[in-house]
Amino acid sequence: MQQQSDPITWRDGDVPVSTRFDDPFFSLNDGVAETRHVFMAGNDLPARFREGFAIAELGFGTGLNLLVAWEAFARACPGGTLDFTSFEAFPLSRADMVRAHRAFPDFGGKREALSDCWTGTGGAMTLPGLRLNVITGDARQTLPGWQGAADAWFLDGFAPAKNPELWSADLMAEVGAHTAAGGTAATYTAAGDVRRALAAAGFAVERVKGHGRKRHMTRARLAG
Repeated sequence: MQQQSDPITWRDGDVPVSTRFDDPFFSLNDGVAETRHVFMAGNDLPARFREGFAIAELGFGTGLNLLVAWEAFARACPGGTLDFTSFEAFPLSRADMVRAHRAFPDFGGKREALSDCWTGTGGAMTLPGLRLNVITGDARQTLPGWQGAADAWFLDGFAPAKNPELWSADLMAEVGAHTAAGGTAATYTAAGDVRRALAAAGFAVERVKGHGRKRHMTRARLAG
């Protein structure tokens, strides 16, 4: 069944805020800087990039994390292809994505390339240097059936207090089961329940300095 778009309002011009979860899609201060600090540096990227590197994500949102990772991969591995799979229950409409993208750099035309092929329904998309698959639906139902394994996870659901379903111990166990040997995960939250769930899923977990006003965040590496 096709998912409905996430109902949103706008703050500070072009920053989308989910009315469903009462949470912005990216940092009100500098979303690009937050993605680079939390999800890129938190997963030791771009240093780990190689041909066919696989990123998986909980919460596609505006596609900002994808754009940052895609641009960094293109610089690190010219001519290579990045695999990026994201699980999203409530995809944005194309019009809302285009408006949200006004707050971002153009990433060498990648911003327009993504929005041009975006229909608001997810699915598989092939773009220069990128294999993207946005799997729509409840991740608690869709992730267990995914056949892939990520080298790095971007855990970017709305805040655990507002969107607890995307941070449950059962779902973190599925994240662990779909992580390649030596794979990593990173998230902006340092909530104790999330860290404990990741540890129970087999990750070695550490709390580190967060971005901006957030004192701490979480990074994790699959043990063994």
